[in-house]
Amino acid sequence: MKAIAMGVHVLDVLVRPVESIPEGQGGALVDEIRMTAAGSAGGTALVLARLGAAVRSAGAIGADPLGDMLVELLEREGVDVSLLMRRDDVQTSASVLPIRPDGSRPAFHVVGANATYGPGDVDWDAVEGAGYLHLGGPEFMGGEAAAAILSRARAAGVTTSADILAPGDMGVLEWIAPALEHLDYLLPNDEQVLGFTGETDQEAGCRALLARGVGCVAATCGADGVLLVDAEGTERVPAFEVEVVDTTGCGDAFSAGFLRGLSLGRSRREAAVLGCATAALVAQGLGTDAGDYDLAAVEVVMS
Repeated sequence: MKAIAMGVHVLDVLVRPVESIPEGQGGALVDEIRMTAAGSAGGTALVLARLGAAVRSAGAIGADPLGDMLVELLEREGVDVSLLMRRDDVQTSASVLPIRPDGSRPAFHVVGANATYGPGDVDWDAVEGAGYLHLGGPEFMGGEAAAAILSRARAAGVTTSADILAPGDMGVLEWIAPALEHLDYLLPNDEQVLGFTGETDQEAGCRALLARGVGCVAATCGADGVLLVDAEGTERVPAFEVEVVDTTGCGDAFSAGFLRGLSLGRSRREAAVLGCATAALVAQGLGTDAGDYDLAAVEVVMS
């Protein structure tokens, strides 16, 4: 599998467990503080590499120590970072994530260099030579710019997919609407499906996205697994039951597992099961790079 994960790259700093923020100058002892490469492109690239894909990261980061660390963490996992642009005038995107005991987390986030990447930065030879292009956070560049990238990739026979970071809002959907008809796969979460479309039913919301031109919607639904909807029908794939430590990166892990499954010639359902199993492994540790697994280990979970 030759893949490019393009778009949002973030350096996450995670702290657990956090039940409350200390008042004033107060402090608190915690069990773990970690840094990990993340973002809907960066996190997906990292997990794809673990699952055996030849993957390249494409996007923009700052020429700063945060960017240096992000590059090192991706390279450690075998991701090719040669398509990452370094910006001198803006910092690397970063988040601080206080993880609650139940695995949920609020976020403190800096958009940074992610807002500066667009079609003018794309290495078209690399894109047209890939088998898969996953666009993480198309809303950061806007629908017209995303459409220019996705349409050219698709014309070259590349399988296209996207994941959205913004919360469910119909304004976001209209902002990225020009890109939707160029997507083979859209990988939103359940809240985004309902928020984008104004529907109250998940399947109806997914079908509204199909009507915009998307080939297949694989909507993640947390502990309820995944809803697959395409022109042929609808299917639910259950999640794996695990003890959750941290939900950070689970969506990116699903995206990576799902796309890796497709690249292996598996059905959409089988690919979704692979995605759910990958997410289950990530949920049991802290951060997107939690654990030490490969494709074989994920398939053991599946079995």
